[in-house]
Amino acid sequence: MTVTRSLLCHMNIVLSDGSTADSTKASGKPARLNVGDGTLSLAFEAQLATLAEGDKHSFTLEAIDAFGESNPDAIHYLDRSRFPADMSLEAGVIVSFAGPGGSEIPGIVRDVAGDSITVDLNHPLAGHKITFELDVVKVL
Repeated sequence: MTVTRSLLCHMNIVLSDGSTADSTKASGKPARLNVGDGTLSLAFEAQLATLAEGDKHSFTLEAIDAFGESNPDAIHYLDRSRFPADMSLEAGVIVSFAGPGGSEIPGIVRDVAGDSITVDLNHPLAGHKITFELDVVKVL
């Protein structure tokens, strides 16, 4: 796929309850959003189409167009023996698994019941309606 346009934006990712899930302003490093490379949903890309340097834009996307719906097939029940013996496992802990080509796949421990560990490999924001607040720093 070909990138047709890129924007450097400061971005707040806001949940339905008004809490901020993530913000590039905290790090001081704007995010690069590439239109046309397949990493963004078409609904997200449509919101970027007419933005120019200096624009501020806020929009809300349903889960399917933001980080996707939660996929029940991405929730796994693993035996405690599959983890290092000294690893602290409790709800909310992020664990990493080896993925294809040496990549890492993060998972969130959702539950621990005896030796059964429930791990969710969905994106942490999957299944959530999200409001994006963008400040366009530069159009590339």
